[in-house]
Parts: sequence; C-alpha cells; structure tokens
Amino acid sequence: MARRTHDPKTAVAYLRVSTDEQHLGPEAQRAAIESWAAREGVSVVAGHVDQGISGAAGLDARPALVAALASLRANSAGLLMVAKRDRLARDVVVAATIERAAAGAGARVVSADGTANGGTDADAFMRTILDGAAQYERALIRSRTRAALAAKKAKGERVGTVPYGFRLAADGVSLEADEAEQGVIAVVRDLRAAGLSVRATVAALASKGLVSRKGTPFGVTQVQRIGVAA
Repeated sequence: MARRTHDPKTAVAYLRVSTDEQHLGPEAQRAAIESWAAREGVSVVAGHVDQGISGAAGLDARPALVAALASLRANSAGLLMVAKRDRLARDVVVAATIERAAAGAGARVVSADGTANGGTDADAFMRTILDGAAQYERALIRSRTRAALAAKKAKGERVGTVPYGFRLAADGVSLEADEAEQGVIAVVRDLRAAGLSVRATVAALASKGLVSRKGTPFGVTQVQRIGVAA
C-alpha cells in the first residue's frame, strides 16, 4: 500500500541548537526558514526547538522533534523544515532515521538553504554526502574541544561545565554560589515538592519569566538536572 503524503505547501519547522554550536541560534534558524517559506509559498503552521541537543542524539532524546513529527500528522503537513541539513542531525544513521520517521508521518525533510531538496537520485545522494560531512565536522569540533580542555588542565585552570547554581570565582578555578541561579533552584525544589511534574515545572518557570543562563526558556533536561542538584 502506498504511503500517504500530506500537503506539500504546509510545513512544520524543526530547530536544533547543541551545546557545542552557537553560530546558528534559534532566531537565525527561524528567520532562514520563514524566508524560504515566504519565497516558496509555504505555510509554516508550527515550530519546535530542541535546545542543547547534540546532533548525534536519537529520536528518544529529542522531545521537540517528537512533537514536530506529531505536528506533521495533526496539521497534515507535507514538509518538515530545517534551516540547514546539519540542524537535522550530525550523524548519518540518525539523519536517515529522522527522514524515515518524517516519511512515516506523511512528510519529507527540506532545508531552507535549498540544498538537495529534490526527489531525484542525485538529491538523495547529495543528502547522504551532507550528512556524512556534518558527522565529520562534529568529530572535528569534539577533537578541538578535547584539545582545548587538555591545554587548560595542563595550565592548572578549571575544566568542565560550571554546575548550575554556581559561577567561577575570580581565581578562575574555584566556584562560588550564584544567588540568582540558587533562587531558581529553590523555586524548582518548591514546585517539585508541591507535586508538579518536570514538564509542569518547565511551564511554571516560563510563566514566572525565569530563563536559563543563555536567556532561553528552561527545557525538560535542564530542569531534571537542576532537580538533581537541588
């Protein structure tokens, strides 16, 4: 039986920002998607953002992507849109898995940069090449990060992420409490003690106007980590 496809002029946007890559933030991705959609006469009916998610993460670690796939079905959308192919994934297998999931939802993946959006064999081949290049670039980023951390450690400098609720002291090595973040931890502790789920806690933080270190809304994973720290 042929797989059903949905409206090719209706799209759901998917945005991803990892902890290692800040060169193409959500706003830049959203602008690229909206610009392409306007040129092509496509209506973007929903948008979902995975913040702080690695390009190698699978579907089970991407709540926003899961929501985007559900939006495809709910809106009979025929396109899952990303700003660039590497926003989909930086792993060949993961990218292929997501494409199959989108196809199962009646849609196909397209990039706002217009690269290899067609349905020819040449386009399919080019997408595989792009996915392989993205995977290789991720490996380079990780290698550079490891080298930089090793150099800092050799100098006696602190390496690793500063835990939420603390900041680096003036000596560049020790930690000191961050009053604002400690306040958020206290709020999370109180909300969880009151019986709210992690997702309900995320919504409550947003309603209070509390944001992460990056100035973005807290995500489920961040709140789970804060809850452990609390």
